[in-house]
Amino acid sequence: MPCAFLDFPRPLAFAHRGGSAHSPENSWRAFEHAVGLGYAYMETDVQATADGVVIAFHDRTLDRLTGRPGRIAQLEHRDLAAARIDGTEPIPLLEDLLGAWPDIRFNVDVKDSAAIGPLAEVLRRTAAWDRVCISSFSGSRLRATRRTLGRPVCMATSPAAIAAVRLGARPGSSVHCAQVPAAVASAPFVRRAHELGLQVHAWTVNDRGRMAALLDRGVDGIMTDETVTLREVLASRGQWHPRRPA
Repeated sequence: MPCAFLDFPRPLAFAHRGGSAHSPENSWRAFEHAVGLGYAYMETDVQATADGVVIAFHDRTLDRLTGRPGRIAQLEHRDLAAARIDGTEPIPLLEDLLGAWPDIRFNVDVKDSAAIGPLAEVLRRTAAWDRVCISSFSGSRLRATRRTLGRPVCMATSPAAIAAVRLGARPGSSVHCAQVPAAVASAPFVRRAHELGLQVHAWTVNDRGRMAALLDRGVDGIMTDETVTLREVLASRGQWHPRRPA
């Protein structure tokens, strides 16, 4: 069954955490920079506050990125509204990001089980089903998210499913892409994934030479912090496909 999320010309270029080489990660400024470059795909992470507000934020706690203490799932949104990424940038809401650019697709990494229910509510309110792909390092979180969503949506492989792909086993009808560390995306792995009908997206690739090598192997997408570099590499190969604004 075709996957609407992945119907853009390949290879897909993903701005990892909005493209954190150029602006603070998962900040409005990072996403705006990537959109301005022509990126059609963003990669981000989600956490949910105690009152069910879904934010684009990697860590479970505020400490590393904002210098403020506190676990996000135990705080209400009003308690972290004044927090600033890197001391300057407000924390975006996923719903606001989806609303700001109706033509942009978001690869969403579910970082905490507390975010699953609120994420499903955001997708229902925004009807953004075809604009998201759900990923996670936890197979149990992926399964729980699929059950909670209650309808088909693009899903990436779990860590266990990556091992299955290596053995030539398809991980399930809802899984449409194998998102793997660049070191895993060998030529044999890419070939097996393609035989199973899966795209391969490699992360997180910031070196120009490695980008080219992965593209030569036939990967279908690259996630990068270095959004300018990836655009240059793809453009030099005639493979840069900028977004089509709505």
